[in-house]
Amino acid sequence: MRIRALVAVVGLMLTGFVVNAVAATQVKSVRLWRAPDNTRLVFDLTGPVQHSVFTLSSPDRLVIDINGATAAGPLSVAPGDSPVTSVRSAQRTPTDLRVVVDLKKAITPKSFTLAPNQQYGNRLVVDLFDSAADAEPTPSQPVVATTPAVPVTPTRPAIKLTPVPNGKRDIVIAIDAGHGGEDPGASGPRGQHEKDVVLQIAKELQRQINAEQGFRAELTRTGDYFIPLRGRTEIARKKGADLFVSIHADAAPSSAAFGASVFALSERGATSETARWLADTENRSDLIGGAGNVSLDDKDRMLAGVLLDLSMTASLTSSLNVGQKVLSNIGQVTPLHKRRVEQAGFMVLKSPDIPSILVETGFISNSNEANKLQSSGHQQALARSIRTGVKQFFQQNPPPGTYMAWLRDTGKIARGPSTHVVRPGETLAMLAARYDLGIATLRSANDLKTDELKIGQEVTIPSTALASQ
Repeated sequence: MRIRALVAVVGLMLTGFVVNAVAATQVKSVRLWRAPDNTRLVFDLTGPVQHSVFTLSSPDRLVIDINGATAAGPLSVAPGDSPVTSVRSAQRTPTDLRVVVDLKKAITPKSFTLAPNQQYGNRLVVDLFDSAADAEPTPSQPVVATTPAVPVTPTRPAIKLTPVPNGKRDIVIAIDAGHGGEDPGASGPRGQHEKDVVLQIAKELQRQINAEQGFRAELTRTGDYFIPLRGRTEIARKKGADLFVSIHADAAPSSAAFGASVFALSERGATSETARWLADTENRSDLIGGAGNVSLDDKDRMLAGVLLDLSMTASLTSSLNVGQKVLSNIGQVTPLHKRRVEQAGFMVLKSPDIPSILVETGFISNSNEANKLQSSGHQQALARSIRTGVKQFFQQNPPPGTYMAWLRDTGKIARGPSTHVVRPGETLAMLAARYDLGIATLRSANDLKTDELKIGQEVTIPSTALASQ
């Protein structure tokens, strides 16, 4: 009898050990973020899990089974204006947690897991799309390790009171406030979040641009929710953007780092993105905006490659030009971290059809700059400098069919000189040929003693050359 009792005790101990080993992960909390067409639930975990989701009707519910996990405590959310009414949970078994999300209406779910990063540990993300059309096809595997592209269509800004005359269209500026939702971005010494500061600056920039006749600004996100990086450029493309401006606030290990920066896409980033678009059949069928709305789906691979490379080159050249104008104006209201446009492979800059810049408005990790970035007066000044640089660029380079192009072509605004930002490999002779000028004319307009050019240098293009462009 004693032996049987001892075996039973040991068995219970081993069972308990196995249960604890399998259910080593705890669900610590759940957070809810509402976007214009979806609701995101983020479950914070102490470790990795396996999971599955399914829906029920009458009444509408979403069931999330999390295997190998227990709840650290009650799970609850503030639903707000989302389809969610409540969240409840219970252990199906000692090692399996079931979460039931009560809903006001039917939704289309999509779920995936995320590995730890600098801000968070393991997470289970469940997106509830308001309609099936907004959701991408569910992956074949229930657990996905990377963030999917979630298309988000933000609400349109208020209609401008000053209509554009003569039927000419507005120049459209897509303004992207970085980060958002469960991605706070960089943090300041007093807990300031980059996602909040840049949204305020983006909204102020939108307000100022919409006050300019012939311009319209569209925000990629209008509130505190997350949009994947490629989803941001897709929003800009759907809005017909002529320029994409992504607003960020920098951070550095040293709190002494300070100053604003402007980035354009790097040469390596442009090359890799061109290859990606050519390799992706779906992307090749998209329209390349800018000059002529060139479609790639009816072209052979070689011709498509040439057209795409030309589009990417033109987009990058415009990005560097508008970036330098924005940087020069920002330098009048705040110190600069670098005095020329930098180039990097940021995902949001990789549109082959939309000139794109990324503006680092300052270092939120610097106490003084963090305080300035939260100031409404400084936010207005930053927005004004960006708006001025953008306007200067489009006054000199208005897209065909726009109100600004009509003003220039009818002589209502002067056709002033333009500028060209020198890229690697470019020479004075190349620029003279491109703009149909003599080398001596170009040398004289820029007071050059030699024909040597530096990467990032601004070269003035006399107005006589612009008529032929």
